[in-house]
Amino acid sequence: MNLTIIVGFFAGALTTVSYIPQAIKVWKSKSTKDLSLITFLLLILGLSLWLTYGILLKDLPLIIANAVAISLIFVILLHKLKYK
Repeated sequence: MNLTIIVGFFAGALTTVSYIPQAIKVWKSKSTKDLSLITFLLLILGLSLWLTYGILLKDLPLIIANAVAISLIFVILLHKLKYK
């Protein structure tokens, strides 16, 4: 495994894991009043574009990191819409 792939997986893991505390907090508290819907919609759009870019490049670190991040953000968005 070359250094580029290692750095890609590490960067993707760190940025993706950063959404876990927020997703857990929202899940447990059922409160999203302080979260901006626009921010999370833009974030999921941007992540979807990064995922598409990764797929086009066949870049596994981009694909995995963005697919997982989209899943976590989607959980937060669902709670935001459900618990207005």
